[in-house]
Amino acid sequence: MAKRVYEAWKAKNRFILGGRLIFGPDARSLLVTLALIIAPIVIFCIFVARHLRHEFSPHNAGYAVLVVAIVFTIYVLLLLFLTSARDPGIVPRNAHPPEEVFHFDPSASVEIGGRQTPSLQFPRTKDVVVNGVNVRVKYCDTCMLYRPTRCSHCSICDNCVERFDHHCPWVGQCIGLRNYRFFFMFVSSATLLCIYVFAMSAFYIKVLMDKHQGTVWKAMKESPASVILMAYCFISLWFVGGLTGFHLYLIGTNQTTYENFRYRSENRFNAYDRGCVSNFLEVFCTEVKPSRNNFRAFVQEEVHRPVLPSERGAESEMEDLSANPRPKVEDDDLDIGEDLLKISQRRNIELDQDVQSRGSNGTPENSMMVDSPMASGHRAPTIKSENRHSSYVRSGSWEIAPDVLVNSTFAERSYTPSSETRL
Repeated sequence: MAKRVYEAWKAKNRFILGGRLIFGPDARSLLVTLALIIAPIVIFCIFVARHLRHEFSPHNAGYAVLVVAIVFTIYVLLLLFLTSARDPGIVPRNAHPPEEVFHFDPSASVEIGGRQTPSLQFPRTKDVVVNGVNVRVKYCDTCMLYRPTRCSHCSICDNCVERFDHHCPWVGQCIGLRNYRFFFMFVSSATLLCIYVFAMSAFYIKVLMDKHQGTVWKAMKESPASVILMAYCFISLWFVGGLTGFHLYLIGTNQTTYENFRYRSENRFNAYDRGCVSNFLEVFCTEVKPSRNNFRAFVQEEVHRPVLPSERGAESEMEDLSANPRPKVEDDDLDIGEDLLKISQRRNIELDQDVQSRGSNGTPENSMMVDSPMASGHRAPTIKSENRHSSYVRSGSWEIAPDVLVNSTFAERSYTPSSETRL
């Protein structure tokens, strides 16, 4: 049965509802984010907003405080969902490197098995023109494509993302071309929600002070939940509020977080800046581009591309190397071991013949003839071992096997020609 795209997806994303929703690999962090939003609102509705229902004129106007808190929280959660559960602008991977940029470079070669094998080369960067300015784009080895402008590869999701801003662990997703607008709206709305809860909690403390004619400390003791909410919102404002201000600056200058941190020290000219108003209109008033990926589509069978002539030559080189890996080295290795065995065996035979000649009454001439195995017609037997006696294969160096060294050393020490034989 054919698989769908999300089932055969090579990156680290997680899918639910049959590929309809896509998350990052750290999607579980969304549970922490949801808890940080929902828990304070529940406390606010129970311990603060409920007591403010009748504190405004007309008598029931205070219900608006409770309704606004609930509706605004739902709006923030919706923006969080739109940010984290959609394709941020993933560029589909290629099954093969781009063929139109391949060229056969015999000068660039790789040493394989002691031979220089030519390889296929292609440029690592390309220059494109953006608003009259040359911009360099890089080749992605993982996705096997030249990245579009302002695109970068996220190491967490393992995807190339268009207009890559950053990977946000709080939403469990990359922030890119298709969800940056919702991300900024989520952060700014969370900032407004913190301000609202902080203000209403402080107002309730003021109501308690006026009602009981007490000090602020007595009011805080009477409603500790208000104090906790004020402290929590004050701390949160430093994060979400600061993030909102930073992204307002990025939108006004048409930068991404990645570009700002990477090119800040280079003072590089920004080819994408079209003016503050146009930059804001580009982010908030342009249509969101459709996704390049249909995650629910069935995977199509891969069409094998034609083999280039240069690739055929490289493949034939690899086949030859795999069929005969270093044949000369191995043959020489075996020959050296066999020659050493022959020498050792021959000297042992000469030693035996010398002992026999001393024990007999033959003449020196006979001793001379017997002493020479070649002259007497005797031939040293050839011993061929199935095992190689060189340790080249095991250790990669030309070390003589220990058994051969022992045999040859023993033969040299035990063979001491007599004076009669030397005559």
